[in-house]
Amino acid sequence: MSEIQIDVVTDIVCPWCFIGVVRLHKVLAENGIAARVVHHPFFLDPSVPPEGIDVAEKLRKRFGGDPSAMFARVEAEARKSGIALDLSKQPRQRPTAAAHTLIRHALEKGTQDALATALFEAHFMDARNVADPDVLAEIGARFGFSAEEARRIATDPAELEITRQEAAAAAEGGISGVPFFVFNRQLALSGCQPEDVFEQALAQATGASAAADA
Repeated sequence: MSEIQIDVVTDIVCPWCFIGVVRLHKVLAENGIAARVVHHPFFLDPSVPPEGIDVAEKLRKRFGGDPSAMFARVEAEARKSGIALDLSKQPRQRPTAAAHTLIRHALEKGTQDALATALFEAHFMDARNVADPDVLAEIGARFGFSAEEARRIATDPAELEITRQEAAAAAEGGISGVPFFVFNRQLALSGCQPEDVFEQALAQATGASAAADA
């Protein structure tokens, strides 16, 4: 059976995306499935300023009331997948064009999936500012970049514009929420699904791949 490709559309500051990617990795590992995971950018909020915004304040304005119950639900889902998520550790949502730009360039280095996971962890688990070029340079240096190269890519206006165009294309193409997964460019799965749903999608995708190889 040939390796399958899984296209993943996420935003680094989306907790459901973090959980969804962890669940995907877990199911792939448990089932011994070889997959090429390719990440694509999406912006939860393209208007986030450079200094970021307070997530709780944003949710209070949008939905009214205390968002703690909403946070608790996300954290409970994270714990089901072994993630000790505490959303109070990271109160701010950061702009992610620079992080996504570095992720895009990591594809050719073969480190894209690992880098994306590291950036999720940096934001949510370590409360780091993933919009800071110095932070991106430090993290990028662990995934095939030199610190100088990572910083240059993360601050290059032309590269950032390519990322913005890709994120806009995803939204214009009908993706209204993330995470969004596409298996072998045929089967789409929207949202942070339970692990058994990922298993079913992978079974279908690998079955179709095996039939095509036969």
